[in-house]
Amino acid sequence: MTSKFFLMFAVAFVALGTVASCKKAGSAPVLSLTNHTDTIAATGGAKTINFTSDGAWSIDTSGLGWVKISPVSGGSGNAAIQITVTDTNATGAGRSRLLYVGSSSGQGRRITVYQYALIYPTYNVSPIAPDASGMSSTAAQLIAKMTLGTNIGNTLELNNVEPYPTLAYIQMLKQMGFNAVRLPCGWYLHGGNNPTAKIPKAWMDSVKQVVQWCVSNDMYVMLNIHWDGGWLEGPGNAASSRKDSVQARQKAYWEQIATAMRDFDEHLLFASANEPFNVNDGETAKNLVSYHQACIDAVRSTGGRNTYRTIAIQGPDDYIKPGAYFPTDPTPNRLAFEFHNYTPSNFAILDQDPSEGGWGYIFYYWGAGNHSTIDSSYRNATYGEEADQLAYYTKLKTNYIDKGIPLVMGEYSTNRRSIQHPWETHIPLDMVKHDNSVDAWYTYLTKQCLAIGAKPFLWETGGVFDRVNNVVIDQRTVDAIKKGAQ
Repeated sequence: MTSKFFLMFAVAFVALGTVASCKKAGSAPVLSLTNHTDTIAATGGAKTINFTSDGAWSIDTSGLGWVKISPVSGGSGNAAIQITVTDTNATGAGRSRLLYVGSSSGQGRRITVYQYALIYPTYNVSPIAPDASGMSSTAAQLIAKMTLGTNIGNTLELNNVEPYPTLAYIQMLKQMGFNAVRLPCGWYLHGGNNPTAKIPKAWMDSVKQVVQWCVSNDMYVMLNIHWDGGWLEGPGNAASSRKDSVQARQKAYWEQIATAMRDFDEHLLFASANEPFNVNDGETAKNLVSYHQACIDAVRSTGGRNTYRTIAIQGPDDYIKPGAYFPTDPTPNRLAFEFHNYTPSNFAILDQDPSEGGWGYIFYYWGAGNHSTIDSSYRNATYGEEADQLAYYTKLKTNYIDKGIPLVMGEYSTNRRSIQHPWETHIPLDMVKHDNSVDAWYTYLTKQCLAIGAKPFLWETGGVFDRVNNVVIDQRTVDAIKKGAQ
């Protein structure tokens, strides 16, 4: 089996002087290299970079080693340089070389050549030509076709936690008004944790069957790599010391997933990760982007309909956004951004008070007119209500949609507490206002999500829909979501 390796070329502008004396006053020197990232196979592959210079140019070739350059100099006008790597990177770590292109006009550029490490074999063993049939929608157009979405949570990403989905269950979701499904999926936890990162065929086939049930019912499917043991999203895994191994596993898994799912039309979307929030500075943000880039490159490399498939990426919106840290895609207008909303977390996910180890008090009540006067005052939400939510969605629209990146709200849910739940240890004193709060939260978040052009996916793990009897358990939540969609 022939292994394929990849190069990343990042071209950064460097200001290196003033206009040469031979230039006309007021005219700017020209060296038209542009910032870009690209990939080529390292075994016999090459990358050609085209540019224009208004002066003689040359490349410093000292210390290049495994990188080959041709030509290394030229005169003014249009030019092209070919960067070739024929050596296998068997060092166990990524490696890079810096090229410097200088021009007599006083301009200069730096080109960083990066080669991934060989850790796992390539699984892109049967690439095919691009196939645009059934793939005409851009990411924005595709997301616009969705109405409401729901997750099939705690199933494909975990082992035997919830009943495995059936065709009847998928049909029930469609009848309830949901035409989109998010499939949180584990690969490492389902046999992919082995020396070659090979995903067992039986597991791949079972996931493909669920995707087929959804697509056959004219439902859109977003298939991801979820937490999956934390090999990507766990603490410390965005650090540079983990970069090579995470990139390699991401590439290996997505080559296999993409190849197996390649024949599905645009009803199937991929999502690179789940909640990779282990980013706290520029370095870790760049590493996370490289993980998303590995997914995008792997999917596109398999060809066929995957050349045009929409791919969603994730991360802290303070870092991962256009104009800050964001991957590139050779296919235009096929990237989306996925965010989750569990705000306020005291209301949506907190299950312990401070005396029990919680980070704060559990909120039972949320929204205008829903605060309780008979329960403890600290049970009323103190943040994350309507004004905060509206500001958040406005910010998302500005940072993504207005810059050409469509959005999906991949998860949102909150706790509806009830004395009927045998596991429930926190029961509100004012159940009427608590239920009204939950209804209001679902309605408001659904409404504001749709208002900016994003699409919501309920996080559902068996508390709203009965997966055995295929019926609705929590009709109030379904009604509240549908009300927000009106």
